[in-house]
Amino acid sequence: MGVEIERKFLLTGDGWRSLGVPVLLRQGYLSSNPERTVRVRVEGERGTMTIKGKSVGATRGEWEYPIPLADANELLERLCEQPIIEKHRRRITFAGNVWEVDEFLGANLGLQFAEIELDSEQQRFDKPDWIGAEVTDDTRYFNSNLIRHPFSTW
Repeated sequence: MGVEIERKFLLTGDGWRSLGVPVLLRQGYLSSNPERTVRVRVEGERGTMTIKGKSVGATRGEWEYPIPLADANELLERLCEQPIIEKHRRRITFAGNVWEVDEFLGANLGLQFAEIELDSEQQRFDKPDWIGAEVTDDTRYFNSNLIRHPFSTW
């Protein structure tokens, strides 16, 4: 079984903007049930399907598979729950870890946060000065919840 251990943080300031290259991600959900999410994503010229189990703390099961780009685009347009999530992602290396910084578009415009994947929930890591409050346990920030409850409605 694949395992994802991920912590999520709000951003402070704009120090992250000059770091990393923004890449457009489009993603949708075939299932956004918290017990099991099934996500389709297009990132550049790559399509993926990801299945995730229920989060327990910062940990959950995760299985990810490449799928043809044309299939991913068709699934996003025809079968995924609407609206789909669109965001720019920057991957920024800091103190030996990769931070994924997401800047949302559309109904979630204005939402920005960073995620870090870890080897264990107890792993220590250094935070860049643009990392703010932790929101790992706040389900409002789950991408699968942003479909039904976009940031613009908070």
